[in-house]
Amino acid sequence: MKNLLLTVTGIVFSIAVYAQQTKTYAEKLGWPKGARVIILHVDDAGMSHESNEGVEKAIGEGVATSTSVMMPCPWVPDFKYYMDQHPGIDAGLHLTLTSEWKNYRWGPLAGKATVQGLIDKEGAFWPGVVAVYFHATADEIDKEIRAQLDRALTMGFIPTHLDSHMGTLFAKPAFLEKYINLGIEKKIPVMLPGGEDLFYREEAKNATIAQLKKDGKYTEGMTIPEPAELTKARELGDVVWKGGLPVLDDLDNSSYDWVMPDIDKATDKELQKWYTDHYIENFDRFSPGLTMVLMHCTQPSPQFKNICNEGQKRKGDLLAMTDPRLKAYLKQKGFILTTWKEVMERRVKVGNVE
Repeated sequence: MKNLLLTVTGIVFSIAVYAQQTKTYAEKLGWPKGARVIILHVDDAGMSHESNEGVEKAIGEGVATSTSVMMPCPWVPDFKYYMDQHPGIDAGLHLTLTSEWKNYRWGPLAGKATVQGLIDKEGAFWPGVVAVYFHATADEIDKEIRAQLDRALTMGFIPTHLDSHMGTLFAKPAFLEKYINLGIEKKIPVMLPGGEDLFYREEAKNATIAQLKKDGKYTEGMTIPEPAELTKARELGDVVWKGGLPVLDDLDNSSYDWVMPDIDKATDKELQKWYTDHYIENFDRFSPGLTMVLMHCTQPSPQFKNICNEGQKRKGDLLAMTDPRLKAYLKQKGFILTTWKEVMERRVKVGNVE
C-alpha cells in the first residue's frame, strides 16, 4: 500500500510540475500567468453596407477590437475608404471560399477558368463548406486565397491577420496546409487555436451530448470523445509558432448558435439585454490564455432582409458590443483586450522562445 501511495503521489506531482511548466500562448507572448486575453473580432466586413456600418460601430463606439474583410464582396471599396480614414483599425482578411446567400452571390477573384472546382452552376462560390470539400483541390484553394491577398495589397490594404469564412480552410488538412503556409510565407498571422482549446472542447462536448440526448442515445456519465479536429491542434500550433507567427489558445464562435426566443419581435433594448447577458455568461467560463471571440455585428437596414434572415441576430451582437454594461464587466473581471497587430508585435519581440 505504501508503494502504491508513493506511485500515485509521484504521478500527481509529475502532473502538477507539467502544469506549472506548460505556458499558455498568452504567457509566451508576454502577458502575465493566468491572464485572460481576448480579441473581440467582427467577421464579414465588406459583405454589405450594413455589415460595414456594424463593424465601424462595434469597434469605433464599442469594445470590439478587430475585424476581417471578405475581399470578393461588393462593399470592400467602401470599407477600404473607412480604413483609410481610420489607419489604426485592426483589419485582416476573411478568406472567402463560399457564397451562402441565395439572392446575393459573389465569386472567385482568381478567375473561373483557374479555379473551376470552387464554383457552382451560377459561377459563384459553392453555398456550403461540404461542396468545397468534395469539388475543390488544394491548388485551387491556394490560387484563390493568394488572389484575395493580392487584391488587398493592390488596394494598399496590408492585413493584420488571415482567418477563414465559415471555417472552410479547416475542412480538409490539405486546405489548412495552404492557409498556414501562406501565413508563414508572408509573415501574416493566421487564426489558429493551437493551445489547450479548453472552451472549444467544452462547447463541442456539450453539443455532442445534446445531439445524443436528441437521438435517445445518451447515458449519464458516458465517455464523450473529443472532436477529431482537435487531435492535431497542438502539433499545428507548434508549426505556426516555429514559423514565427502567434498562436491562439482558444477560439469562441458561440453567439452564432444562440437562439433568442421571438427574436424578430424583440426591441433593441430587449436584444441588447439578452445578448449582453449571454456574452457575460460566456466570458465567465473562459480559461486563461489568448482567445479570439468571433461575432457578426451588423446595423441592418430594411434592405438587409433581402440578403439574409439574420438581421436581428447580427444586430444583437452589435448591441452587446456597444453596451456600457459589457465594457464595465470586462474591466471588472480583468480581461485584457488586444488586437492581431499587438499580438504579432509581441510574437516578433519574443523571438525563438519555446
